[in-house]
Amino acid sequence: MDDQGAQTCTHELACLLIDREEAERLAWMVKAIADPTRLQILRLIERSPSGEACVCDLTDCLGLRQPTVSHHLKIMTDAGLLTRERRGTWSWFSVDHEGLRRIRDILDPSTA
Repeated sequence: MDDQGAQTCTHELACLLIDREEAERLAWMVKAIADPTRLQILRLIERSPSGEACVCDLTDCLGLRQPTVSHHLKIMTDAGLLTRERRGTWSWFSVDHEGLRRIRDILDPSTA
């Protein structure tokens, strides 16, 4: 502080920015889970005894129609939060732990 009691700019910020493309990817991931239904889906799959869930299981739990659940699953899969495995006519989803780790690193950079 100077004699007037006001702080002066010290230029101590290191300007250690993350790459812009990486920032955009991470923002997309955060947006993908910034929805109550998607958070519910993520938790349901994460807590499933087998670590995976079929769309038909999720529709029953959520009380939503299959197209709505599929839409949410696509967004989360595209964002790298879920993985999808096709088995016959059904798709099974599991949590992509690397994607979740990246989200956790955003929220708690001391773990990165």
